[in-house]
Amino acid sequence: MKQEAKKQASAKRRAARRSSRMVTWAIGLGAAALVVYGASQLSNIAYDDRDIAVVDFSDMTAKQKRAALEAANSARCTCSCGLTLAQCVATDSTCPLREGNIDKIKAMVADARAQ
Repeated sequence: MKQEAKKQASAKRRAARRSSRMVTWAIGLGAAALVVYGASQLSNIAYDDRDIAVVDFSDMTAKQKRAALEAANSARCTCSCGLTLAQCVATDSTCPLREGNIDKIKAMVADARAQ
């Protein structure tokens, strides 16, 4: 009877260790996912120069390009759609203000080049 009780207690400890390891892995993976997500959100550039292909970013330094893209990704379209200028130009070809938004982004590129 004691042998069986010892076996049961040992099995419970192993199961508890396995469960504890699984929880630790799940927490670790969740933390890693949060770090990756947080790092992606720090860039402030949801739509890059490939997405805004109608604007020429080719002769800019990385710093200039980043400044222009951050500005385009933070400024809002004024048609009350709630999109950013970059998002509007990249995704909404039906926006009545799209051409004006392209001109605004081109002005942001020119400002960044001047810096």
